Amino acid sequence: MESKTVAVIGPQSSVTAHVLSFIANELQVPLLSFSATDPTLNSLQFPFFVMTSQSDLYQMAAIADIVEHYGWREVIAIYGDDDHGRNGIAALGDQLAAKRCKISFKAPLSPKATREEITDVLVQVALTESRILVLHVPDYWGPTVFTVARYLGMMNAGYVWIATNWFSTILDTELDLAPEAAEDVQGVLTLRMHTPDTQLKAEFASRWPNLTAGAGAGRMGLSAYGLYAYDTVWILARALDAFFAQGGNVSFSKDSRLAELGGGDLRLDAMSMLDGGKQLLESILNVDMLGVTGRVKFEPPEKDTLIRPAYEVINVIGTGHQRIGYWSNHSGLSVDPPETLYSKPVNRSSSNQHLGPVFWPGKTTQKPRGWVFPNNGRHLAAGVYDGIVGDVAIITNRTKMADFTQPYIESGLVVVAPVMTRNSNEWAFMRPFTPAMWVVTGVFFLIVGAVIWILEHRLNDDFRGPPRRQVITIIWFSFSTLFFAHKENTVSTLGRIVLIIWLFVVLIINSSYTASLTSILTVQQLSSPIKGIETLRTSNDPIGYQQGSFARDYLVDELGFHESRMVPLKGPEDCERALKAGLHKGGVAAVVDEQSYLELFLSTRCDFSIVGQEFTKNGWGFAFPRDSPLAVDLSTAILKLSENGDLQRIHDKWLMSSACSSQTTTFQVDRLQLSSFWGLFLICGLACLIALLLYFLNIARQFSRHQQADMSHSSSSSSAALSLSSASARLQTFFSFVDEKEENVASRSRRRSLERASNRSEREAGNGETQDSKAGRQVEFSTNKDIGIENGV
Repeated sequence: MESKTVAVIGPQSSVTAHVLSFIANELQVPLLSFSATDPTLNSLQFPFFVMTSQSDLYQMAAIADIVEHYGWREVIAIYGDDDHGRNGIAALGDQLAAKRCKISFKAPLSPKATREEITDVLVQVALTESRILVLHVPDYWGPTVFTVARYLGMMNAGYVWIATNWFSTILDTELDLAPEAAEDVQGVLTLRMHTPDTQLKAEFASRWPNLTAGAGAGRMGLSAYGLYAYDTVWILARALDAFFAQGGNVSFSKDSRLAELGGGDLRLDAMSMLDGGKQLLESILNVDMLGVTGRVKFEPPEKDTLIRPAYEVINVIGTGHQRIGYWSNHSGLSVDPPETLYSKPVNRSSSNQHLGPVFWPGKTTQKPRGWVFPNNGRHLAAGVYDGIVGDVAIITNRTKMADFTQPYIESGLVVVAPVMTRNSNEWAFMRPFTPAMWVVTGVFFLIVGAVIWILEHRLNDDFRGPPRRQVITIIWFSFSTLFFAHKENTVSTLGRIVLIIWLFVVLIINSSYTASLTSILTVQQLSSPIKGIETLRTSNDPIGYQQGSFARDYLVDELGFHESRMVPLKGPEDCERALKAGLHKGGVAAVVDEQSYLELFLSTRCDFSIVGQEFTKNGWGFAFPRDSPLAVDLSTAILKLSENGDLQRIHDKWLMSSACSSQTTTFQVDRLQLSSFWGLFLICGLACLIALLLYFLNIARQFSRHQQADMSHSSSSSSAALSLSSASARLQTFFSFVDEKEENVASRSRRRSLERASNRSEREAGNGETQDSKAGRQVEFSTNKDIGIENGV
């Protein structure tokens, strides 16, 4: 950098890049590196450092997605204890935390680790719980870790090894692994920076053997770093072209701050600052080209990483390896190349994440569980610090302190109260309906009977006769429809419609009454003044609860019960004693507890019963410390027991046995309420109302025509006209018309029509003779007038 340098390609080490980036910033000389991928080498701190390959930030995001994809929760990080290793693992921790996973153990190794040091660290790792190992180390001693791990039995079934892209670089450059080395890495997963298959890449790969042979490197494969190195040179070349095309000039000036530091071994005072460094840096960051790695463009707005980062997921099998999928920050894990997915909408859902089959360590294809009980000599403490196995209710406050498994039993809060047997008596037939239901049903029987009588009275002889007979007919017809035994026929259309609707209502009411009465008479009934939690809320009676249960806090804090009503009870015997004592002897009105407890309590105590419905929904599960893998695995086991029916059989065996004759006993059936049938009554009432409205409109129309005919017929009689003009007389006439049979009215109307026709014919005959005489006189006069005109008059 003393010799007036305008740009630097390198270094290959992230540790060295950290040091040189400070100098590059001061001299304003762009520093381009294709292999220093430390995620902390960003443009905010090092604006003149340009990373021309993918940052380790994306590699760690890919590893986190793999961990989440397979359902693991904890990993162990083995890394080199330098800037590159520490910063990469810190990025991995952040990515795992975003997915509710974590690094459970960090195992740093010195940058120049020996086999002994590696052995000591791996022994510590083997004693831990997690079996997911992420290896982020330098490539020059990384393979030794696998050798030692195999020696310690850590390449057997149950382990998962995920190596960062240092290992894929070895696989690519060494072409084929030696058989002994291949045995050390069987089943290992690693990542490789993905470069699309293009014509440029194929042509460069075909020239690669000649390039390496000419350089004396021998037989060496082409890795992704080789492709990015090639594109890095082209990035700088294109940027220099753009720099000079924009009028840029290469000139240097002394940096006063470096001169103040003096010479020394570093000779800092001999270095010069590039005057056009910022312009050249801008030209580099604005490069947009097609290279052997695909499209080369820096991601805006910071422009400190390349666009579209992607990795290939590699699985070592035998002496070779196979690609099992891809990762990109656009689509996550996929078996399709990322370049085929960029045109599709982003879909990072778990159902859209896929990888091919994996050959795991231990030569198995079964996915490892990811953890074991640690081999550090400490037994798992169930009940204190490691897990609680028992009847632990899963409630909101507890989930903030621990992780719970899937509930193995549903157990909400219920109310238990004393019950008494209610036997049938001579008035049992009245119990199916409430008083309101009886009254409304009886009223509707009479209303429908009256409506049918009105609609049929003018047409049907069955509904005519003396008043006493008609009243009896209405009552008889109404209540006989209850048994479909009415003998009177309906002839009017409106009457038949109303009757059909009413018979449907009667059918429903009759069926419901029969079913309820059958239950009352044939099944032993239990009754209690307490119907459930709502009954307790409307009273001030004391309520019992199991001491230590969350039921007390729920009743007081959530439902608003006063604390003075809460009575703690220590066990089943206390509950039984308090319920039997009742309110008058210092007991309780009811006990509130979890359903499973009370089912066991009631299995031998027949004087009590659960009243009302379950008013909370929760369950019992096993509790573990937050983020414990045991919670996930036991949840899976519980789900398997639930799916194959074993969980229900366990419940039935231990909790459903009862000494009471519950098969022939049921809690008191609620009486049928009016609210259950108001819809039927509404339909029937509307049908009656509409039928009556249509009927009276038709009657009014007929009466109007009849009155006009009567007035026309009696127009010669002034006394009749005067009598009809009074309102009372008109109303009396209307009622007489309504009471009269329609057949008689129609007959009288026809007779009057004939009389009017006869009278009209007689008048027309008389009028014809008169018209003939008048016509003769007119003809005679006309003839005489014509004669006069001819005579000249």
